[in-house]
Amino acid sequence: MKSDNNTQIHYRIIPSDPYAHLYTVNLSIPFPNSKGQQLRLPSWIPGSYMIRDFAKNIVEIKAHYNGQNLNLVKLDKQTWQIEPCDQAIEVEYVVYAWDLSVRSAHLDQKHAYFNGTSVFLEVVEQAAKPCLVDIRNAPITEASHWKVGTSLKTAGAERYGFGLYQADNYDDLIDHPVEIADFDLVSFSACGVEHDFILTGLHNADLDRLAQDLKRICEYQIQLFEQPAPFDRYVFITWAVGDGYGGLEHRSSTSLICNRDDLPCKKEQGKVSDDYKTFLGLCSHEYFHSWNVKRIQPNIPYDLSQENNTPLLWAFEGITSYYDDFVLQRTGLITIQEYLELVGQNITRLQRNPGRFKQSVTESSFDAWTRFYKQDENAANAIVSYYTKGAIVALALDLTLRKLSDDKVNLDKVMIELWQRHGKTQQPVKEQDIQNLCFELLQKNNCSSSVDILQEFFQQSLYETTELDYEKIFEPFGLQFNLRQAQSSADKGGTEKSTESSDVDLGIMAGADAAGVKVARVSNGSCAHKAGLSAGDVIIAIDNIKADANNLEKLLKRYKPGESVQIHGFRRDELMQFTVHLDARPLDTVYLTVTDEKKLARWLQ
Repeated sequence: MKSDNNTQIHYRIIPSDPYAHLYTVNLSIPFPNSKGQQLRLPSWIPGSYMIRDFAKNIVEIKAHYNGQNLNLVKLDKQTWQIEPCDQAIEVEYVVYAWDLSVRSAHLDQKHAYFNGTSVFLEVVEQAAKPCLVDIRNAPITEASHWKVGTSLKTAGAERYGFGLYQADNYDDLIDHPVEIADFDLVSFSACGVEHDFILTGLHNADLDRLAQDLKRICEYQIQLFEQPAPFDRYVFITWAVGDGYGGLEHRSSTSLICNRDDLPCKKEQGKVSDDYKTFLGLCSHEYFHSWNVKRIQPNIPYDLSQENNTPLLWAFEGITSYYDDFVLQRTGLITIQEYLELVGQNITRLQRNPGRFKQSVTESSFDAWTRFYKQDENAANAIVSYYTKGAIVALALDLTLRKLSDDKVNLDKVMIELWQRHGKTQQPVKEQDIQNLCFELLQKNNCSSSVDILQEFFQQSLYETTELDYEKIFEPFGLQFNLRQAQSSADKGGTEKSTESSDVDLGIMAGADAAGVKVARVSNGSCAHKAGLSAGDVIIAIDNIKADANNLEKLLKRYKPGESVQIHGFRRDELMQFTVHLDARPLDTVYLTVTDEKKLARWLQ
C-alpha cells in the first residue's frame, strides 16, 4: 500500500533503557479528532485468550503539539483522551517490558522483543490508516551488534536493519512481533517462499539441520492447503532458555520459546530426540495456524478491549494440535511407531484429567478466558483442555470420516474446503459450519446414510462429557487401544511396560518443598482426597519416616493396595495427621498396538 508519509500514523520505538526494561514510544497523529483524540492499548493478544491489561505497563504518557502540552485524561484502564486539537499531535510514552513470554514485551541488555499489542497505542477511529514504524537501537554498548528480526515490510530499512517499516493498518501493525538482538539466523526456501529462523540465547544448535527439517514441515503444510502460500515471507522468532516452552502464531511469523536442550545438536547425527520432537511439533503447530485461526477464523469480533468467547477453540487449537505431530509423521521426521506413542501420550493426559467428566470441549473453548487460562489447584478436577481433548476429537473425526466414507472423505479435505470457503474469502466460521461441511462432504460422496452416525459423534464428542469409544475408533485402522497402570509419576504413557505393577497411588501431584513434599493437586475420588489431604499441604512423613520429593514414591512402594498409612503434614502452620487407605494405580496410561498394518496404512501412509 502506498501512502503519503504525511498522512500515515507514525510510531518510533526505542529500547531506551534496557537496564530498567523501558521502551520509549513516540506516536505522531497528523490528523487527530478535533473533538478530542482517543488512544487505547489492547487488553489481550489474539491467540492467547486471557485479559492481560497491557496498558498497566505504560508508566508515563504525555501529549503535545508544536511544543505545547495537551491535557491527557484516562477514561478507563486502557483508554486515554487528548483535549481537542486541530493540529498534528505528538504523544510520547514509556512502556515497562519485563515479561519473557511470547505474549508481551521484554527488554534487557541481551535483547529487545515486543508484540505490537504491548507497545503501540491505537489511534481510535483511525485504525484503518496505514502506519509507519521507525525501529531504533538501544543506546548501550552491548547493543552495538544488534539486528532487527520481524516480518514487517520495510519502508526503507534494510533487511534485519534499523529504520522504517510499514503496516497496512493497526491490525497489521500488531501482528508482526519484533526481535532485536545479536541473534543467529538461518534461512531456507519452502515452495518458493523465503523463511527465516531467528534464534536468540545461548545454544549449541545445528541450525542447518533445523532448517532442513522445518523446510519439510513448511512445504508439506503449504502443499496441503494448495499453493501459493498465504504470505510472501515467514519468520520463526525463537528464544533458547534453560526452561521454557510456548508459541504464539501470527499471519506471517511466530514467536517461540524453548528449552535449549530441545534444539538439535550436531552430535545427534540425524536422530530425532524426544525433546527435539517436542520442538518440531511446536513449530509445526504454530505454522499450521497461518491457515487455521489467522485466516480461517472463528466468528468473533476480535474486540481487543474485552473477552471474545467462542465454542470453537476445540477446532482452531484442537485440530491444529492434531496436525502438529501428524505432519511430523507424514513428512518422515518421525516413524509411525513414534507417532503412535505420541498419540498414546496425548490420550493419557486426557485420561488423567477428572475434569473431562465435568466440562465438554465446547464449554472449555467458551470458558478459556476465565477457566483454562486462569487455572487453580482444582482445575484438573473441573475443566478439560480444548488443546488436548480437541486434538483427540480431531483425530477421532478424521478416522470416523474415513470409516464412514470408505476413505473418500477425511479431515484433510475438510481443512482444504474450509480454506477455500473461509480462509480465502475471510468469511468467519460459525459454530455449526465445520459440522455442516462434514455432512455435505459425506453426502457428495454418496454416504448420506452415515450422516446420522456422524451427528451422534459430534453430539457426544463436542457437547457431552461421555468417554470416547477408543476401541471403536481405532479398530478399523488396525490398532488396539490398551490401558495400563503408570510405572511412576514420570510415566507419560504411549508404550507398553514390561512388567505388571501393584504400586499404590495417592492421587496427588506434588513438588519439592523445603520441609518435605508440597501437594499441588488432589484428584477427586482418590485415596488422598478421601483421607482429607488438600492442595497446599506439605507432607513431612509417611508412617513416621521423613518424606521428601526424592523418596516419596520409594516409600509408597513398600505398601500394597488396601493397606493404610499414617501421613503427617503441615497445612499452613498447623500439624495435621491423615489416615490414608491406599489404592492401586488406576488404569489411566494409554498405548496403541498395531494389529493390522494394511488397515493402518489407510490412515498413516
